[in-house]
Amino acid sequence: MAPAAFARPVSSPGAAPVVRISAPGAALGGVSRATLRRRAQKMLAYLGLRGVELSLVLAGEPEMRALGRHYLGGSRATDVLAFPMIEGEPVPQGTGLPELLGDVVMCVPVAARQARRLRRNLLAELTTLLAHGLLHLCGHDHLEPAAARRMAALAVELERAAGRRSAGGPELERE
Repeated sequence: MAPAAFARPVSSPGAAPVVRISAPGAALGGVSRATLRRRAQKMLAYLGLRGVELSLVLAGEPEMRALGRHYLGGSRATDVLAFPMIEGEPVPQGTGLPELLGDVVMCVPVAARQARRLRRNLLAELTTLLAHGLLHLCGHDHLEPAAARRMAALAVELERAAGRRSAGGPELERE
């Protein structure tokens, strides 16, 4: 559950979430942008977030290292960072603009190494990182053990929702 201080995005009935993907310095390792977009949209729908805009950035190690240095004070590339855009009150409805949820930045080379180590495909690892980043955008954290357990359980639910086929859609998406 999100902290009480978190201002949940206003849900616009029927408004589909907007997912923008950019990959300025990252090879996608055979994973399609369309598949990542569908998975993000399914996760947002599972969370009941409609009328929001999510930005996914697929970065290379140099970009992620620079972000990590700036925001975390570290010197290595991390796997995922989340930058929420929601501060205070949600955007009033009727503006015709989607509410900006935030940015999830994933490092494709780090994700590929983790996938190899875990003996899974890159799409599965990127889906895990997407779920993790999205939960951070929604106000979840893993600083305390109970919060970490709750966040991990929600991430599994999101991964399952992302892999389900849509009504009349193709079988489970695979890399």
